Amino acid sequence: MLRWRRAAGLLRPAAAPRPRAARRARCGPGERPAGRGAALPAGPDLRHFLRGAAAGEPRPGPEPGPAPGAGKVYLETYGCQMNVNDTEIAWAVLQKNGYARTWDLAEADVILLVTCSVREKAEQAIWNRLRHLKALKARRQQARVPLRIGILGCMAERLKEEILHREKLVDVVAGPDAYRDLPRLLAVAESGQQAANVLLSLDETYADILPVQTSAGGTTAFVSVMRGCDNMCSYCIVPFTRGRERSRPVGSVLQEVRMLSEQGVKEVTLLGQNVNSFRDTSEVQFQSAAAPGLSRGFSTVYKAKPGGLRFAHLLDQVSRIDPEMRIRFTSPHPKDFPDEVLQLIRERHNICKQLHLPAQSGSTRVLEAMRRGYTREAYLELVHHVRESIPGVSLSSDFIAGFCGETEEDHQQTVSLLREVRYNVGFLFAYSMRQKTRAYHRLRDDVPADVKQRRLEELIAVFREEAARANEALVGQSQLVLVEGPSKRSASEWCGRNDGNIKVIFPDAEMEDAAGCQALVRAQPGDYVLVKVTSASSQTLKGVPLCRTTLSRSAACH
Repeated sequence: MLRWRRAAGLLRPAAAPRPRAARRARCGPGERPAGRGAALPAGPDLRHFLRGAAAGEPRPGPEPGPAPGAGKVYLETYGCQMNVNDTEIAWAVLQKNGYARTWDLAEADVILLVTCSVREKAEQAIWNRLRHLKALKARRQQARVPLRIGILGCMAERLKEEILHREKLVDVVAGPDAYRDLPRLLAVAESGQQAANVLLSLDETYADILPVQTSAGGTTAFVSVMRGCDNMCSYCIVPFTRGRERSRPVGSVLQEVRMLSEQGVKEVTLLGQNVNSFRDTSEVQFQSAAAPGLSRGFSTVYKAKPGGLRFAHLLDQVSRIDPEMRIRFTSPHPKDFPDEVLQLIRERHNICKQLHLPAQSGSTRVLEAMRRGYTREAYLELVHHVRESIPGVSLSSDFIAGFCGETEEDHQQTVSLLREVRYNVGFLFAYSMRQKTRAYHRLRDDVPADVKQRRLEELIAVFREEAARANEALVGQSQLVLVEGPSKRSASEWCGRNDGNIKVIFPDAEMEDAAGCQALVRAQPGDYVLVKVTSASSQTLKGVPLCRTTLSRSAACH
């Protein structure tokens, strides 16, 4: 049984979750946390409320927080797609509390960095950014124009007090489950104190908050469907920065996807740290349902969890909302691919025939040290089953070079796995040990940095070689491309992605419309265009446009 300790910033399971208003927030240096026998941190003073009343603002409720006209907030996002979604959630909370959004750093009253902690390099980028902001804050203080700086997300959860104490620059620290508390934390910071809330929750999913899309008018969007992870892979910090798995009610996900469809979004990616372990337990009638079986040859460190609506049901319902909207999902664990999910992907024309199957290593010995719950042989069996179930499926994967105890033979087994599977897309990194993880406590980071780098470069070279071969097989074929916008290299070319999530570049030229329109048309963002592939590299396809069409019409023709 997993234990969740306060020392790790985690909440012990309880018989019933406490009301959110009663959750304890961590305070600045020298303060005692709110609780029995402890003084509450000082909030905004009388001037804060008088200023609001003078502006004709509504009277604030019992929770201290900024009212309309609270100031301008500048948001920066680092790391994974979940952080993009977290940024949208944080902005939705702040917008509701009277903040305005600015894209100009110089005019911001509040700067919030949504951070990543999965690798040391990601954290170093934040420290470097803070050093840059230190000069800006000093200039503001000289001009008597206050500037509040906040660290949000995984790095806030992992480092907590260190962020507040180091260089005395940060005013607010908020973990991934504390975004609702941002108005209060910022109000405390406005009174001159540091404020923090890094308590992880057993039930927070932000299901009732519709994220404000940060790219208005965009053709693609991310929808978070679950948070946290229970897998406890030995290298991974996520369970300690994101907490235990909990899923949104299916109804709230469907509501958000419908809203995006009405806004003209043409592709939605369902997000979760372990997205295909989705389990909505909000409806009583489904709480006795049997747990789906794991992929053959896979195991977990926790017992099977019965009850709830599962990922296959969610995927089925989401794909029914809009036949012209593509559906993707990431990041899954290979253990959670029951046949009903694979069958659904094969049958539904708007569920992309593209799967992310993170392998991490090609060595069974290293996979065991990573606590991945499968062998090389079981993983390859799953790959073969997926390709039999979904003809033409595109595969992507994650790999770690130089994990604890990895030998040259282990490395070569990873090289051979890359060659055998021939992925279309890959994410490869050198191992970076993280505090709190099982590897930090039980294993030695004994592969020298130069060896890690050399192995990583070898893996990248092999991946690119095999991906180029996989993509070259598409030359001469027609690919349905969702146009995302102009190419970064040329304004006279469009850029989009095919069903397999591979980037496709084609010229901005007149073409026929498959709907039968007599006049020639030009592509626009959000259009589906049939493109004939003329050349390919490891990361990009190039081609010529044949016609503008629709997702449904293209599926009917194929």
